[in-house]
Amino acid sequence: MATEFLSHQPAQYAGQDSFFGGEAPLSQAVGYVVVLGFGAAFSIFTTIIVMLDKKFSGGKAITSEQFNTAGRSVKTGLTASVIVSQWTWAATLLQSSNVAWQYGVSGPFWYASGATIQVLLFGVLAISLKKVAPSAHTVCEIVNARWGRAAHITFLCFCFMANIIVTSMLLLGGAATVEALTGMPRKLASFLIPWGVILYTAAGGLKATFIASYIHTVIIFAVLITMITMVYIKEYSSTQIYNFLEETISQTDEQCSEIFSKDGVSFYEEG
Repeated sequence: MATEFLSHQPAQYAGQDSFFGGEAPLSQAVGYVVVLGFGAAFSIFTTIIVMLDKKFSGGKAITSEQFNTAGRSVKTGLTASVIVSQWTWAATLLQSSNVAWQYGVSGPFWYASGATIQVLLFGVLAISLKKVAPSAHTVCEIVNARWGRAAHITFLCFCFMANIIVTSMLLLGGAATVEALTGMPRKLASFLIPWGVILYTAAGGLKATFIASYIHTVIIFAVLITMITMVYIKEYSSTQIYNFLEETISQTDEQCSEIFSKDGVSFYEEG
């Protein structure tokens, strides 16, 4: 059964858990530079922006309310960038590639389709909650006010477990990627990666995380634009891409069906 499931993969990768043959393509020094150097630089940069924002916005002291709610002054643009940044996490980057490998081009399509729905619903729900409960701090606080103590405790446990699972997934995904690329021990990477986030969050609270998310989004779009430019302009042209798509018209049914594994769902129909 396993052989049949992996039959669409190149033979040299079948049954392997690494694409680098067990040898990291980069040195461990690069791993430490990325984890420690980039983490420290990003933390310092975000903290400086928070301090500048505090200075030029009137120099108000950061109270507990300001720390936890960013002064309730976050606008739509910054909120949108936060959603993009926080959606592009380990599951999105790693699992979408995994389902593409397992199910063909239908994998990332259905993965993105399912994930997009929850983001859209969250946006509508967030707007509604801000209207009906403008002074609330957490979703559990809203549940307590609406449904009482029993529901509040239930959601506290649920949200606490969800945060543990998501945090563990992010750390494990990042540490495993660093280990695969540089050979840096993933346990050590898991310990070191969060410290940059802890420092700027302690310095600026929720607003610091929003600013960091905005910077993340800038990096994400910079990478996307660079990759699109490399593929469509430097390596190929739009005419060549169109010609490649034209070639699929003459493909046989077997060639078209090879793009998808039998477990993947596609729009392909014979004829």
